[in-house]
Order: sequence, then structure tokens, then C-alpha cells
Amino acid sequence: METKYIFVTGGVVSSLGKGIISSSLANLLIARGYRVTIQKFDPYINIDPGTLNPYEHGECYVTVDGHEADLDLGHYERFTNIRTTRANNVTTGRIYQSVIDKERRGDYLGKTVQIVPHITDEIKRNVKALGNTGQFDFVITEIGGTVGDIESLPFIESVRQLRWELGNNCVCVHLTYVPYIAAAKELKTKPTQHSVKQLQEVGIQPDILVLRTEKNVSPEMRRKIALFCNVAPEAVIQSIDVPTIYQVPIKMHEQHLDELVLKRVGLPTDGEPNMKPWLHFLDKMAYAEKTVRIGLVGKYVELQDAYKSINESLFQAATYNDRKLKLEYIHSEKLNDANVDERLNGLDGVIIAPGFGQRGIEGKFVALKWCREHDVPTFGICLGMQCMVIEFARNVLGLAEANSTEMDHATPYNVIDLMEEQKSISNMGGTMRLGAYDCVLRDNSRAAQAYGKTNISERHRHRFEFNNSYRDSFEQAGMKCVGENPATHLVEVVEIPEKRWYIGTQYHPEYSSTVLSPNPIFLSFVKAAVDYSEEKNK
Repeated sequence: METKYIFVTGGVVSSLGKGIISSSLANLLIARGYRVTIQKFDPYINIDPGTLNPYEHGECYVTVDGHEADLDLGHYERFTNIRTTRANNVTTGRIYQSVIDKERRGDYLGKTVQIVPHITDEIKRNVKALGNTGQFDFVITEIGGTVGDIESLPFIESVRQLRWELGNNCVCVHLTYVPYIAAAKELKTKPTQHSVKQLQEVGIQPDILVLRTEKNVSPEMRRKIALFCNVAPEAVIQSIDVPTIYQVPIKMHEQHLDELVLKRVGLPTDGEPNMKPWLHFLDKMAYAEKTVRIGLVGKYVELQDAYKSINESLFQAATYNDRKLKLEYIHSEKLNDANVDERLNGLDGVIIAPGFGQRGIEGKFVALKWCREHDVPTFGICLGMQCMVIEFARNVLGLAEANSTEMDHATPYNVIDLMEEQKSISNMGGTMRLGAYDCVLRDNSRAAQAYGKTNISERHRHRFEFNNSYRDSFEQAGMKCVGENPATHLVEVVEIPEKRWYIGTQYHPEYSSTVLSPNPIFLSFVKAAVDYSEEKNK
């Protein structure tokens, strides 16, 4: 069948959850047997979010092919179990870079290069690139930002053009906000009316309206919105706050979002999506009574989205271990020898978060020393793993000045160092070791037991590596290098076997953890934390 295109736009305010609605719709269509992919178009001029501070844009997500992407791609993968690539995330910067490169090569044959048609043609080419592969029945395109933003106008104009070109193979879903005015005890529809009007002014009539709200929007109010916005009354649905984002696909199906889309593109709506595995996960979540307490030590803990994939991976692993997750954020800048016992005592497990740079690093060393000496299940990810290595070098190997050359260029014991091929690189963007790499795990290591196999592939985002010159010293002192890349022999996993569970991974396992395929190393870590909790309670 011809590929169908669904566009998801947002109005009134940002951060309404376009990514969650897009992911939920994809989830339902996949459960009906369709082949679906999702892409995010971001209106900022950065080439990708790789150089953006987490305070600006939350977590930077990495795809299997090594593209640094928007965190919404993490939602796409967690909800759908599909793997995204560079083609699934496009920014204004990428669009302009491509057009300017073509202009410099002379591809436009001396024509004046303009927003319309050259920029919009490039956007449309990117929208249809995934559909043109013949691999997908549906391509869902989420347009970042809010309708009316100057930055997103070229994307909205491209959607308008595609609307005409694609005809019945195109659906426009618009997500808006219905605020509740507490003083008046009323929901207000005017912002939604204005938002749709702005969309109509640029030539787009939405087919479906999704209303984000904290309070129930009555049928009468929905009919009023339908009347003012030229949308069928049954195509005005609400996305009310729910305890967990993973309930959203069920709520959307209850209001027939998947059927509305199928009807709009002329596909049959009979039958039900197969949601059994998803409902099994929700049941486990609902029936979990006991709690597992995990501490996350990092320097961005005040920012909800900075560790989004880790948070969700822990939540999935806790659910499959029949536990409610109680995640406690511990600011590494505020952690020291004087307060570490008070902050970490009582936790069932500790994660040392990834990151870059010197800030907050000493607090991570303090946490690791305490966890290692008190034998608390501990998981270090990327920089967290490197901190494990440095702390062990300082306090077990006796190399008091051991460090990473990222933190101290002059360290006499560079147990973590820059890869040779990285030493001549001056650009920051897209120049790290990025994407999925193979790793071979040592037989009978705790990591191999967790995965149930020795050959794995996980995603990376880093420059600095374990220095193999020190490998023998670490092995002899009890920290084993149990995972390595088969091509380069770079160390990927370290563990201390004599501890309950003390493992560091140079890679980011959180990027490949989904609701229906939780990452095995997270499952193993949380299981160790649960066992430790039960042991303490005895």
C-alpha cells in the first residue's frame, strides 16, 4: 500500500507531549499490524542537539547509527520497540546546511535560493525520505515548537504543501492546551480556538484535535470546540493527565484515535489492536506493592529531562521486578565525606550518572568509595564507569593522583585517557565515539549472566577511554575488565566480582531499553537492589 503520512503539530504552549501522543499513535498502529516509523523536526538552527547543554534541551539521545538526537526519539523507541536513525530527527540547521551545500556546488543553476521553494522542498524531501524506502505503511512526523513560532514557519508551510500533494494519504493531528482557571473554576477553550485559527491562517485544517488538560473536558465543551474549529465532534479527543505516560496509548484507543486516523486514510477500522504485552506491563505496574529505592548521583539532578532514558529504564526494570520505583536524586556537587553516609544510607542501589566535565566529579568519587566499601549494588554509566575506575585507582591501587585527562591534563596516572584518533579533533559536534558498537563479555561474568550471552551491541557517546596500560594492575587488585570491543580491545565493562553488584559500562544501555524489551543490565541491577533490600529487611 501507499505510505500514509501523519503530521503532529502543537499549539498554545510547548511541552504538551506531542512526542507522547505521536508515540502512542504509533504504538496503536503497530499493534494493528502496520509498519510504522516516527520522525521529529526540530526548528532550532543547531545541526543536532549534541552540543546543547542539558539545561537547554534535556537529554541528548543517541541512535544506533550514531546520530545525536532529540530526547523524543527515546520516547519513540520505548513506545514502539523500533530503532530510529539519523533520518528520524532533522533540524533547521541540517536543512539549511544541505541547501547551502547544494547552492555552493551549483545545483540550483544560478537561481536565487529562497525559503519557498528551496528550503521547503528540502524539508519535504526529508519528510518523504523514510516513506520512499518502501519499508513503512505510516510515517508520523512531529513538528517541534508551537504553531505561530517564527522558527517553525518553514516546516508548517511544508506541511501545507504536502497536504495538497498527498491528498487522502495525509492526516493532520493538532495538539492544544485547555487551561483550567482555578479562580473561575472553569476550563477555557479560547486558546485552542486561537491556535487552530493560526493553523488555518497558514492553510492547514487539522483533521483531529487532541486536547491536553488536567480536568475532564465535557462532551458539550468538545462539541463547542469542534464547531469553532471545523473539526468533526468525534475527532476532538482529550489527553487528560494520567499517573504514567505508558497509559496514554490505552487512553487514546478508548477515544478511537487509531480508528479516526485509519478512517481518514481509507483503511479498515475493524478489529482491535493487540495490546496484550503492553497491558501485561501496565498490570505489573498497577499490582506492584513493594518499593525499591535507587539513588541517582549526578550534576543535573534538578532537571527532570537530563537523565530521561535512565529514569525510564529504571522504571521499566523495577516494574518487571514487581516493584514500585522510588528514585532519589542526589546532587554530586553537594555530596562530600561529611554527608555521604546520611545521603546514601538506606538506598537499595546507586547509579552514577553519565556526563561531561569537572563539575560535580568529586562527589561521584565520594559516592563510589562509600558504595564500594558498604557493598551496595552500584551501576556506573559512561562517565560513571570512568569514575569507578578513577576511584578504584586512587583508593585501592594507591595512585592518589589518578584521574582522567579530561579533568586533569597533567595527571601522572591517566587511567582514563583520550583515544589516539580523538587527539587531533577540534570540533565538538558529532566527533565522539557514537552509536552502536559490538562488545564481547567474559564468560561467567556478572554482566554476561545479566545478558544471557557474551556477544552484545550497545550505543556509545564519549571521547575518553579506559587506559589499557593499567589493565593488569586493575585485574590483579580485583576490578575485572569483563567486556571489550573485539575490533579495538577497548574496555567496555568493568566489575568487581566479590561485591554484590558493582558494574560500570562505558556504553549507555539506557538508550536501548524499551517497555517491551527492557535492557537486561538494568533488570539485573534492579534485581540486585531488590535482593539487597530483602536481605536488609530480614
